[in-house]
Amino acid sequence: MMRALHPEVHDAVFATIVGLLPPPPEHPLGCHRPRVSDRVCFRGLLLRIVTGAAWETIEFLLDRQVSDTTLRARRDEWIAAGVFDQLVAHARDAYDRMIGLDTSHVALDGSDQLAPCGGVGTAVGPAHKGRLGWKWCAAVEATGIPLGWTIDGANRNDYAMLQPTLDAVIANPATAHIGTLHLDRGFGYPSLPDRLAGYPIEQFNVAWRNKPNQGRVLLAGFGRRRWIVERSHSWLTNYGQLRRNTDRYQHHRHAALCLATTILITHRLIDFRDQHCRPIR
Repeated sequence: MMRALHPEVHDAVFATIVGLLPPPPEHPLGCHRPRVSDRVCFRGLLLRIVTGAAWETIEFLLDRQVSDTTLRARRDEWIAAGVFDQLVAHARDAYDRMIGLDTSHVALDGSDQLAPCGGVGTAVGPAHKGRLGWKWCAAVEATGIPLGWTIDGANRNDYAMLQPTLDAVIANPATAHIGTLHLDRGFGYPSLPDRLAGYPIEQFNVAWRNKPNQGRVLLAGFGRRRWIVERSHSWLTNYGQLRRNTDRYQHHRHAALCLATTILITHRLIDFRDQHCRPIR
């Protein structure tokens, strides 16, 4: 989690954001106080996603350089301009160019988290003993990089989120073909083959809910492949804003997932650079 606050990580992320930002809006009266810099606002968003703290707390941590109202307004301004979606798309493209997205094995699963303030897209789920929550269902490639996701209330069955998640994955030409799709028992319904028909998937590996009646067996390496998506969920839940989300709208939670995924990919790229691009002495 703290890797997100390392200068080489957040500077690299902000350098990408700068090229995506819309021009600042003009004040209707032609005059106003100086606009708070985008870098300060980005630092506020970064502190919030790492800690999950309230906006007022983030304002305090930034020595009141920016108000909590301005932070929320700037976030909404960037969401409306599609900054966060473009940001994570740039990060995935960079990873694909430098390392390569490996879709020969893709694992997909859901993850339930708390949402104590409720709002659109939250519900009481079975995992949190009557407390409000939200969830994401994400697909990751062979090394754990998230390729796409769907978000909903914590009461939503993973099986209902399968097709929207796959649609998000194959929308990217770099990940439009999947070798083997690995799914746990939450997806092992008899109708699964029909739901996957038409998707560019060579084969699927699923733990059937009633395996003796299915007449099918798991392919080799199921547990090892399934563990990858659980590890990715663990990476994401290190971020306080995702683990205990207080946003009221789904597009705010989606933007938070985009930022967290971008940070994850960025430090993986930095590690790759440090390991493989050392200067010759």
